Amino acid sequence: MARHGTILIPMTAAAGLCAAVLFGTASHVLAACQPPAAFPKWLQGFKQQAVAQGISPRTVSAALDGVSYDPATIAKDRGQAVFAQSFLQFSNRMVSSNRLQVGAQLLKKYSGTFAKIQQQYGVPGPVLVAFWGLETDFGKVMGNMESIRSLATLSFDCRRPEKFSAELLDALRVIERGDLSPREMRGPAHGEVGQFQFQPSTYYNYAVDFDGDGRRDLIRSAPDSLASAANYLRSIGWQPNQPWLEQVRVPADLPWDQADVTIKRPRLFWAKHGVTYLNGQPLPGDNVSTSLVLPMGRNGPAFLTYPNFDIYTEWNNSLVYSLTAAYYATRLAGAPPLAKGNGPVAVLSAAETKEIQQLLAKRGFDVGKIDGVVGAATRNAIRATQIKYGMPADAYPTAELLSRLRAGR
Repeated sequence: MARHGTILIPMTAAAGLCAAVLFGTASHVLAACQPPAAFPKWLQGFKQQAVAQGISPRTVSAALDGVSYDPATIAKDRGQAVFAQSFLQFSNRMVSSNRLQVGAQLLKKYSGTFAKIQQQYGVPGPVLVAFWGLETDFGKVMGNMESIRSLATLSFDCRRPEKFSAELLDALRVIERGDLSPREMRGPAHGEVGQFQFQPSTYYNYAVDFDGDGRRDLIRSAPDSLASAANYLRSIGWQPNQPWLEQVRVPADLPWDQADVTIKRPRLFWAKHGVTYLNGQPLPGDNVSTSLVLPMGRNGPAFLTYPNFDIYTEWNNSLVYSLTAAYYATRLAGAPPLAKGNGPVAVLSAAETKEIQQLLAKRGFDVGKIDGVVGAATRNAIRATQIKYGMPADAYPTAELLSRLRAGR
């Protein structure tokens, strides 16, 4: 996932800008979708551009000769499932007892490697193992589509040609550097490769040879894969020896409108309002920057997030995925099992959530994409509406909120 993943793969701004510069002229040509029959001509033009960008004709020929348009890639791209599971639904499924057991075993198996990685990059083993497990089930499920063919097809497609053209160029650079052959580059439909599902740009820029065999092999080498993930996390701001997430208990009443991953408050703020650790012990009254995150509202699980948690949302901008990965890492690091919160939480269907988005949009709110997924824009709109109605402003969609919106009040 994320900068290397299944559904949500945000690209760096730099990569998007670079692609716009490199392929600005071509992108105007591709503004309107072309028929698949035009793919060979487009591919020939891309080969010339790749050589102009400094990639050897030999590599271009080895990777792109005979590549054909792939309708299956387009079908998967058009048919991506909307990520609409609740935090408890997703985390209960993904952080299974088996994944906890296997993760613990891998921490022991590669203990020496993890020690060296943490010393060099500052990222602890549990954080890496959690991403490893969620992304590919520890390298067992990496996808089997031809990455070069998928990237070429998406570069030709009219939806996001600049983005994928830049990725295809970096895939060629990975090949030219000797890390992988074109045939070895296989994965999901968007060109992700390896045990951490790196996009080619991430692979090219952050892959490291940690086992010393002369190759950056993120398909077969666990040390290379783990160290490369750590290198990437460090590059986007991971702070060594700092926490990322703690589950907490919240009282019956709080300034709920302050509970959001984007709102930073000193830990003292939450301590004064009665937030405690799960065992009832008070929080330290200090100025450490935190956010209070309530993925299922005031009655569901509650978490204090720290600056390192922002790295999780950089890896994958889905709050549900990010919290799950961070929680999984805390469990591997010795934290207790998940506490479900202060009471049962009713989960609206995707259709009901979509209706809330539609009703909020009619009232002039920016809710982002109307898709039944509660992202940052939808949370902000819900919070503002809850304040207007005098409801606890925890930004969580409820049947009561939907009823009041339907009534038009």
